[in-house]
Amino acid sequence: MIELRELRPGDEEALLRIYSAESTKYLGRAPMDADEARYRLRDITAAAAQSPRTLYVLGLDVDGDLLGVVKLHRDSPVTAISYILRADAWGRGYATEGVRRLLALAFGRLGLPEVRAKHRPENPASGRVLRKTGFTPTGERNGFKTYALGSTEPGHEQIRQPPGGEPTTAMGN
Repeated sequence: MIELRELRPGDEEALLRIYSAESTKYLGRAPMDADEARYRLRDITAAAAQSPRTLYVLGLDVDGDLLGVVKLHRDSPVTAISYILRADAWGRGYATEGVRRLLALAFGRLGLPEVRAKHRPENPASGRVLRKTGFTPTGERNGFKTYALGSTEPGHEQIRQPPGGEPTTAMGN
């Protein structure tokens, strides 16, 4: 079963596998090391306790195996999503499902009017994920392809109520 859940202590090793050299090659960052994993988990836990919450960093868990991370950034003028998966989980629909569930949170419980996303042109698979989840290309900016999805755009009803009802989550807030 696919679930979005809060990251927690003990996820450090999984984060190292997710933020590997192969998975980070399109992000413009180095792979994560053990120190960064510890610091990130500490910061993510602190962000989850903020009120109002402006950053959702959730684990994409499949049958107890943490395969990726999806993020909803509300800490800037534009709400945006991002995601990363372990390389061995690519091409199986997990990113698409994780983004769908994150959008259900964004447009459903949080009532946001619009969400944006971007990806590097060298990573067309990420663009396919965004288009499959309803995003519309909006152009290019600073070396990224940009996308937007509004709560009134066609297909939004599927995002608010995915097949089978509310998305499975294990989150507070």
